Amino acid sequence: MKKIVLVCFLSFLSVFFISGCSFKNSDELVLATEAGFAPYEFYQDGEIVGVDIDIAKEIAKELNKKLVVKDVSFDFLINEVKSGKADFAAAGISITEERKKQVDFTDEYTVSNQVVIVKKESSITNFSELKNKKIAVQLGTVADLYVSDNYPKATLVQHKKYLSAVEDVKANKADCLITDELPAKEIVKENPELRIMDGILFQDRYGMIVQKGNDELRKQINKVLKRLIADGTIDKLVLKYSK
Repeated sequence: MKKIVLVCFLSFLSVFFISGCSFKNSDELVLATEAGFAPYEFYQDGEIVGVDIDIAKEIAKELNKKLVVKDVSFDFLINEVKSGKADFAAAGISITEERKKQVDFTDEYTVSNQVVIVKKESSITNFSELKNKKIAVQLGTVADLYVSDNYPKATLVQHKKYLSAVEDVKANKADCLITDELPAKEIVKENPELRIMDGILFQDRYGMIVQKGNDELRKQINKVLKRLIADGTIDKLVLKYSK
């Protein structure tokens, strides 16, 4: 009898130690992200900051939990959520039908209108002319990825900060800058020698992801997102972290 009890106990310990590393503290809310996508998540002074991080803090506050941020490769985000290693993920995740098959999306919380900034005297009149130009972008942003995919013959000029990219355009070191419409409006307001080209180059819709069927968490996140959208907080965060 003692032998049977001992075997059962050892089996329990084995299961505990093997799976224990995947257990999450119920007082914590774990966010998976890739901290290389400014202004949504990036490192600043050794800390992960950005639009998504501030939103996640509000979500954790609403749930009365401590936010824990995990920095992983973008390719691992869905698996982190599917496996339960993270409660939710955010990293400028585009809402697609393919991803919906694996995880559930929250409501979209930002629509990223990407526009092109040029000098006022620039001869560039339409987006098709960008294919052979020097295009400045912020490293790791959706604009960075877009140029690589759509303008392979262009010269991509990557910057860690938008402001240094702006200086490149002003100094004729780059022909244009592609960025989100909100910071773009602030940039031209502060730099009258620049202008925004007519039209939107492309648009992207972002959502956060949760495990399939986790309707309770998804609804709680949506509640916070609706509030932050309605009071203008998210737009303010985009401007704050884009400078």
